[in-house]
Parts: sequence; structure tokens; C-alpha cells
Amino acid sequence: MGYFTHNECRLHRMGESHPESPLRLDAIEDAMLASGLADCLQKREAPLAAWESLKLAHHETYLSQLQAAHCRAQTEGLVELDSDTAMNAHSLQAAMRATGAVLAAIDGVMQGAHHNAFCAVRPPGHHATRDQAMGFCLLNHVAIGAIYALQQGAQRVAVLDFDVHHGNGTEDILADHPQALMLGLYQHPFYPPGGARYADRAHLHNVPLAAYSDGEAVRRAIQDEWWPRLHAHDPDLILISAGFDGHRDDDMAQWGLVEADYAWITSELKCHFRAGKTSKIVSCLEGGYELQALGRSVVAHVRELAT
Repeated sequence: MGYFTHNECRLHRMGESHPESPLRLDAIEDAMLASGLADCLQKREAPLAAWESLKLAHHETYLSQLQAAHCRAQTEGLVELDSDTAMNAHSLQAAMRATGAVLAAIDGVMQGAHHNAFCAVRPPGHHATRDQAMGFCLLNHVAIGAIYALQQGAQRVAVLDFDVHHGNGTEDILADHPQALMLGLYQHPFYPPGGARYADRAHLHNVPLAAYSDGEAVRRAIQDEWWPRLHAHDPDLILISAGFDGHRDDDMAQWGLVEADYAWITSELKCHFRAGKTSKIVSCLEGGYELQALGRSVVAHVRELAT
């Protein structure tokens, strides 16, 4: 199984007290080493995504704004994009490494070099819309990856988002791509405000769940709302926006998931992939801010992807 990461993803910082910090990758690496999983994976350095590939999902005007903010950050140190999202001198490079990880992982699983892959990267991406950074996100790695996979020959792809926050950016970008099914779960009402916007698009199905939903509620929603649609779509490739901030120990939200729930989602997904055919899954880190819970949850997720 492929495991894509890059040290430049640690150089992106949004302030000393910001929860989306380089310590997240350190916690994951420590947990992977302690579990013994690190020795079982094919570790790859994430390449830098080509600038043209970013245009698959983002408007050129927005990318120019990111480039301008990057230039400002070289002298100002930290440039705020919104109330909780900022760039330092390394942020754009880190984000392009994260996108590059997803694209390289897609190439790897589609060409048979890896049966599945996980991208341990940051900053996260699923809130980034076509033309706006928000929610700690600059580039929407998974949405770019979905469109890239379709251009590379996949007939149908599916994006599954189990982050506790709604993947509004992915929904926004994939709205006009019916070959890309999006299945999401999210706490509602919560950030970002408004919830799902495209109830009229059959290929976008995001399920709101109340605060304090536990693993049983999440599993029931996935069984009832995700699996029938996944089977009907019959994707060639699945991309996961893997957010672990729904963990009961993570105070960024109010769900009650534990490691076993993330393992169940991953294991069941493999069973439901193309009616038992060999899975081709690329998972990309999104949220998860309680460091110990994050590390344990990623291990549970990756262990299932790797088996």
C-alpha cells in the first residue's frame, strides 16, 4: 500500500495556537511507528503538483490571489485569508505537495503500483471552493484528484467524506461533474453554515447528523444512505476525505466516534467496492485535532486500507 507525505507539509503554520499545526503529522508518524504499520507501507515523497493541475478545480483569479498572498508572506510572515485561515512563506508549497500526493497516489493505484494509498498531508482541502480559501483549506486536493482521475481515463469516481465538517468546497467543485459521486456525512448545524447546497444534484448526497451522534448513528447512516448509491454508481476509483475530528476526544466538534468506527467505515467500504472487485482507494487527511486520538484513528484507518 502507498503512503504519501512530505516534510514541506510541516512548514505550513498559521500561528502558534492554531489547531491545524505540524504536530498533527508528528502524531500520525509516531502512531504509525508505534503500531508497526510504518514498516508495512510503501512510503513515497509527495511530488509538487503542477500549477496547471490546480486549474482543474480552482479559478485562475483565485490561484492568482494565492500566489499574491504567497509573495506577501515572504516579507510579512503571516497573511490572513479569512478569520481562521492564513498563509506563511511555505503554505502554498505545502498545499501543492498535498495536492501532488493525491495525484501521485491516484496514478499509483490506477496503474497497479499500489492497491490503495493514504496521503498524510496538510493543509487540509475539502472546504476550499473554486474561488475561496476557508476552514484551514487552500487547495481542494480531493476535488482536483477526482477531476484528474476522470481525465486520466476513469469512467466514474466516488468521493467519500467522513470529516465532521461538511465538505462544502468539494460539493461546490464537483457540482457540474456527474461522473463524480460525492457521499458525505457532517454535523449539522455546524461549520460551515448552511449545510449542503445542491439537493437537486443526484450525484451529491451529503447526510446531516446532529451533534452527539455516536458510532451507531454514523454506521446506520452509511449503511442506509451511502452503500446503495455507491453500488449504483459503480466507481472505478474511490477518494476519501478522511477527517478524524468526529472522534469523541476531539473538542473541535460534538460527535462520539472512536477508532473502531473509522476501522469499520474503511473495512465496509472495501467490501462494497465494485461488488467485491479489487479496491482502488486513495485517502487524504482532512481534519482531526486531538493529537492522540488522531494518531490512533489514522492507524485504524490505514490498517484496514492495507489489508
